[in-house]
Amino acid sequence: MANKIVIFGNSGSGKSTHARKLVHEGGLSYLDLDTLAWQKDAPTSRRPIADSLEDLAAFMAENDAWVIEGCYSSLLGAAIRQCSKVLFLNPGADQCVENCRARPWEPHKYDSPQEQDKNLEMLVAWVRSYESRTDEFSLQAHRQLYDTFDGVKVEYDSNTRDMNAN
Repeated sequence: MANKIVIFGNSGSGKSTHARKLVHEGGLSYLDLDTLAWQKDAPTSRRPIADSLEDLAAFMAENDAWVIEGCYSSLLGAAIRQCSKVLFLNPGADQCVENCRARPWEPHKYDSPQEQDKNLEMLVAWVRSYESRTDEFSLQAHRQLYDTFDGVKVEYDSNTRDMNAN
């Protein structure tokens, strides 16, 4: 089976960093679910889930080997059905907040570093609520995805643990 990896966890858990490493090392195609989940012309508005799922299915059909990362359980569930491995990054809220504060500018999400910085405190509050929320982005939703996946899976509770084997 081709290498098809799904990575999920809280915002700031290290999903994008680890995904980029796997892409670089393994020649995998890469998909950040943020690019499918939000309206391009209105980045604070979600796209219809059916449209996001359609684009996700197209990406998986067009690529033999891939890594898909994100926090959207509604989209992750579809990707997991076709993956060979699941990585759940769950280093805890404090580490996620630290990572968010150290995050470089993400030009695919924000027009400027200043625009990204304006959202930082809102993001930090959201990250800290990961364990208590019950939405599709929550620990509860991610735990359910992980626990019900029957294939190869690894949960990381630290960003310092060696993830090179995955």
